Amino acid sequence: MEEKLRFYKEEDSYIKCYLCPHSCSLSEGKYGVCKLRTVKNNIPVVINYGEVTSANVDPIEKKPLYHFKPGMDILSVGTFGCNMSCSFCQNHEISQNKPSSKFIEIDKLISLIINTPNNVGIAFTYNEPFMWYEYIYDVAKKIKEYDKSISVVLVTNGFVNKEPLEKILPFIDAMNIDLKGFTKKYYNEICGATIDPVLETIKIANKYTHVEITTLMVRDENDSIDEIVEIAKFLSFIDKNIPLHLNRYFPNYKMKNEPTLVEDIMKAKEEAKKYLNYVYVGNVAGVDNNTYCPNCGYNLVTRDIYTTNSHVKGDKCPNCKEYINIIF
Repeated sequence: MEEKLRFYKEEDSYIKCYLCPHSCSLSEGKYGVCKLRTVKNNIPVVINYGEVTSANVDPIEKKPLYHFKPGMDILSVGTFGCNMSCSFCQNHEISQNKPSSKFIEIDKLISLIINTPNNVGIAFTYNEPFMWYEYIYDVAKKIKEYDKSISVVLVTNGFVNKEPLEKILPFIDAMNIDLKGFTKKYYNEICGATIDPVLETIKIANKYTHVEITTLMVRDENDSIDEIVEIAKFLSFIDKNIPLHLNRYFPNYKMKNEPTLVEDIMKAKEEAKKYLNYVYVGNVAGVDNNTYCPNCGYNLVTRDIYTTNSHVKGDKCPNCKEYINIIF
């Protein structure tokens, strides 16, 4: 289904899209970088409004969100398209292609949310949610009009302009933002984007909503301890309570590098913890991903492969009364 673009300007002979920093010039039948935004019959449109390619009920920890509604499930949906072209993309079938999809009306989607057991809300994920902006904005706004307690989550690369970001944030309860590396070269050569807008997204989003960060440590690309330390320092300047997830890379899509060494990830975790209160490891079996009080070490949340158990209620450690950045 097509919907008119929300962020654009009409130029002399083309349409300038201002949703993301690519600022693509669109013309009749010609698409932007995301392969979703174009001009049809002189009207600037997006072609994926309401089109769903993937829908699952996942533990919220899979997003990953460890400090937001621990132990709950969340309805997770995605469409197709992306404004990045990461060589290692784990969802390239939908992010870099146009697979089959099904249109879901907003009211039907809300019905799915409220009728799914143990479900805290909806997560827009799998591909880049900001490339689904028009639909997500309408869904999120209607959800909050219906019931403010229903959570709306974005799992995003953060490559979006300030105006659309700030317009949607009042309806968003949590975000996991991919900070893919910490060099301009990595973003340019591996991801097809630039890093500065992502850093700005993290700063802005943290003022409005709960934020967690994920960095996929790709072997021989962005897995140096120095780079992870720089990421940890950057986040600590914003808020040392922002959780950082360091995920292990495995070969995928166009990236054929060997898997990241587990010892490198564990060392990076220890170094990052010098600057941040909460650092976790993903895609590695058998690691301790419990949440501990940064002040006294009390076990706040226990996690294993199948279950999550919270030993705290509210935002204070029951042992020492230290503030804890967890939303229940």
